[in-house]
Amino acid sequence: MPHDEIYLIDLWRLLARQWRGFAIALLAVVALAVAYAWLAKPRYEATAWVQVGQVGTAPAGQDPRPEPFQRVLDRLQTRSFQDEVTQSIGLDAKSPEAGMYRGSLKAEPSFYAGLIKLSARAATPEQAKRLVLATVEHLQAIHGQLQAQPLAQAHARLDEVQAELSTATAERDGLQQLAGKEGQASAITAGLLLASKDNEVRELSGTRSDLAARMSANYTFATSMPWPIYQPDHAVAPNRALILGVGVLGGLGLGLFVAVALDARRRAAQPMRA
Repeated sequence: MPHDEIYLIDLWRLLARQWRGFAIALLAVVALAVAYAWLAKPRYEATAWVQVGQVGTAPAGQDPRPEPFQRVLDRLQTRSFQDEVTQSIGLDAKSPEAGMYRGSLKAEPSFYAGLIKLSARAATPEQAKRLVLATVEHLQAIHGQLQAQPLAQAHARLDEVQAELSTATAERDGLQQLAGKEGQASAITAGLLLASKDNEVRELSGTRSDLAARMSANYTFATSMPWPIYQPDHAVAPNRALILGVGVLGGLGLGLFVAVALDARRRAAQPMRA
């Protein structure tokens, strides 16, 4: 019979012989897990959903957002952006609170919905909420600056079209009056001009309606939070149940290793039989 296989009965006998070493290792790991689970400082988390703004009058084929979606995600992970956020609420960039914010800040994109899930942790619920809110507000300020020029151009174009439409409408009304007062030849000429002016008024009216629709809240809006910040009323870390479970599994593994090692040393110390 080969002797390189380990049977459960052999393992049980080994543990019975080396139960002290097994128990000491198990209890040591479990004690460390319990101490960490109850002594570790609690961490609170706040979460916000961010809708990246856009300008609906952007040319066809051009991204209507103030910056590409992936660039927004990259910006959120830069050290300079994060330091500006912490400094905006009075935290030093080298403080432990700022370090915790940088280490816990997560930006999870939802490309199809055009949303970004932001979450950060802090030592208190209030500070976690302040940090997430400051993150959104700083992003809003940056996007507001980037959207300022396209919005100004869109408003200027709408005003220009409105002025052209008013002028064309007044000219059309004048031609209508002229067509009713002049002779037959002049009336024909006025009618042709009136038809051309009517077409111009329709085109300008359509352009104005399209611009107004694209600048409505459905297509043009600033970066914002569609829902309030979510703030759980309990700490998200440490997860005591998970820590204790990992501690027990780790203790069992270490205890088994110690028992096998002690038994191997015992057998090595025994004199060889003839």
